[in-house]
Amino acid sequence: MARPYAMLRAGFPYVKTVGMRRLTVNFPVDVAIGRNDALYILCRNEEGVMVRMLSQEDEDLGFFSSLGTGDGQLRWPVAIVSDGEGNFFISDEACHRISKFNAEGEFLGKWGEFGSEAGQLNAPAGMAFDSDENMYVADGLNHRVQKFAKDGEFLGQWGGFGTGNGEFNMPWGVAVDEFDDVYVADWRNDRVQKFDANGEFIFKFGSTGSSDGEFNRPAGLTLDSDGDIYVADSGNDRVQLFNQEGSFVQKFVGDATLSRSARAYMLSNPMFLRLRDMASIDMQKYFRRPRSVRVDDKGRMYVPDYGSFRVQIYQKDVERLEESQIAAPLKAPSLLTA
Repeated sequence: MARPYAMLRAGFPYVKTVGMRRLTVNFPVDVAIGRNDALYILCRNEEGVMVRMLSQEDEDLGFFSSLGTGDGQLRWPVAIVSDGEGNFFISDEACHRISKFNAEGEFLGKWGEFGSEAGQLNAPAGMAFDSDENMYVADGLNHRVQKFAKDGEFLGQWGGFGTGNGEFNMPWGVAVDEFDDVYVADWRNDRVQKFDANGEFIFKFGSTGSSDGEFNRPAGLTLDSDGDIYVADSGNDRVQLFNQEGSFVQKFVGDATLSRSARAYMLSNPMFLRLRDMASIDMQKYFRRPRSVRVDDKGRMYVPDYGSFRVQIYQKDVERLEESQIAAPLKAPSLLTA
């Protein structure tokens, strides 16, 4: 689908929350969308890791993987992505590898080894596929991006430690658009950089801070079919939305209600009901250290709310415009409403 010439941004309302601590979701770091819109939620903490599968209606569909370094196990996973065949790939920064599973959670293989030579990994983080299903990986502690075939064959790399254009300080998130341009969340440099498929620098945006358009440790990022860029601004407890030029559009700080599973759990526990009845619940709606953000083909935004043990879901609402429907760009615009 071609990108629209412009958009009437009508809103981006909160829809629902899925998951809860204890029963389904503990410290979610990323989420991928599977068949029938099932959510594959990657969870990790020092006591265990898993991929929890939930429906859009917050029904528990099971889980797979466990804590460890053996085949099919995960030690400190960071990101999960799916390919065109419905398989899932998970990066593990402690094991310095990528593991592959099918939709049922069956282990299919792994690749990667610790090191700094071409094709080796040191704390791999974000991953993204291009149009040929080659994979770009943020090789975090090697401060570079590497490109692989799906079987792990090394295809190329760029980057190095630093603050200049094309340099990184612990890159985290990676996203690829329909033109095969690559976007990288440069975690410790508090910015996002854009490259072409060969690693040539195109532009960057962001700086350190908490104002609109600034970052405090940007983690996961993604793009939608309109070219909008979504960044999990983890240290600022928010997600920021930018247009395709990297200009700030809006921010999300969280608006959660209780999930279906959390509501049922509360109703079966009189003490928790009393505690919630006595407490201020205003702070309970906000994000706490979101590590990732994803958008599906229906315009739904999913935010794994790491510190609150849930996933918040929002729905993009826009009218896509042709050039004939909107006035020419203005030199000094301001938004006025009647």
